[in-house]
Amino acid sequence: MSEIYDYAVVGGGIVGLSTAYKLTLKFPQAKVLVIEKEIELSAHQTGNNSGVIHSGLYYAPGSLKAENCKTGRLELVAFAQKHNIPHDVCGKVIVATDEKELPFMENIFNNGIANETEGITKINAEEVKQIEPYVESIGGIHVPCTGIIDYRATVHKLADIITASSNPAVIKLGEEVTVINQGEISELVTTKESYKAKKMIFCGGLQADRLAKKDHVDLKEKVVPFRGDYYELTEKAKHKVKNLIYPVPNPDFPFLGVHFTRMTDGEIECGPNAVFSFKREGYSRTSFSLKDTWDALSYKGTWSLLTQNPKYALMEYRRAFSKQLFLETLQRMIPSLELDDLKKGRSGVRAQLLGVSGETRDDFRIEYKGNSIHVLNAPSPAATAGLAIGQKIVDMIDE
Repeated sequence: MSEIYDYAVVGGGIVGLSTAYKLTLKFPQAKVLVIEKEIELSAHQTGNNSGVIHSGLYYAPGSLKAENCKTGRLELVAFAQKHNIPHDVCGKVIVATDEKELPFMENIFNNGIANETEGITKINAEEVKQIEPYVESIGGIHVPCTGIIDYRATVHKLADIITASSNPAVIKLGEEVTVINQGEISELVTTKESYKAKKMIFCGGLQADRLAKKDHVDLKEKVVPFRGDYYELTEKAKHKVKNLIYPVPNPDFPFLGVHFTRMTDGEIECGPNAVFSFKREGYSRTSFSLKDTWDALSYKGTWSLLTQNPKYALMEYRRAFSKQLFLETLQRMIPSLELDDLKKGRSGVRAQLLGVSGETRDDFRIEYKGNSIHVLNAPSPAATAGLAIGQKIVDMIDE
């Protein structure tokens, strides 16, 4: 308790570490503390996402997502190049397989143009095949600035940099924040220790709303978790995917749909789906937490979302337990795939801030509370935009 930190960052994912990194650059004499409740960094959304460097073409022009995704992407790629982090700006194709998808694809393309997404072009079915020979489509969009990266390695490099500086930051692992006391000098009480800090920044991801409530933030929305399951292609089928292949997303739902991603280790992942998760940090199909389940199912917003989209919710849940249904979704883009081309992969859980009427809070959301800044909503592409979000937080502090 004798040490007074200038800044305490709660959360050891890419947004938290990017913020700590930007703080040390802007205020090199400041004492910076990072607190992470797990025994390792990037244990949740950062370390279990699809590993994609997003281009930014999907997001509403002028939104925080659109602005920070592009800025963050360029900075992330430069950071990866400088520090030899595994990555590849390999490009992707978004493909239409049904005439009904063409208007949606046109909207995506126009949105990408508005967001000044570099190099995007409309391509016909034959041009799609030149990029991804096993895809059957009626046309698509080529997005050359999309890539792949090892986000865990990125976070650990950020941690190495901030703890090796001339005024090293302090990282505390395995400590969950239980009490937040605001004051001129605020206090953070964890499961192991108490810390004093002049300013606090909360980058809690799946726990963002709970941390906000501990800090007495008047937050009407709630974080509701959605699990995404992946399959991997077996050795005999890996050659059917060169880089990244996405469907045209359904605009009625806040997710991009099941897609193919070549990872930095050479594996090919297929997914994720999007099903309601009975545990905020549960990474198997049967993970369950009574607290998390009650928290979500006692919230009106959860039921509003599910009842607005009952067919979609049911199909996603059925597909989570059916390899055959998952395969059929993938075969819309690559019809030659067979059941034994798939093997079970990992899962991730994404935090979605939901309003009481079931509306998803789509854009990034960062708010003040006294001496605190809370990142209340940072869904995809937050990993791509992490360095830009960190810079935005530092700019807010500076102002």
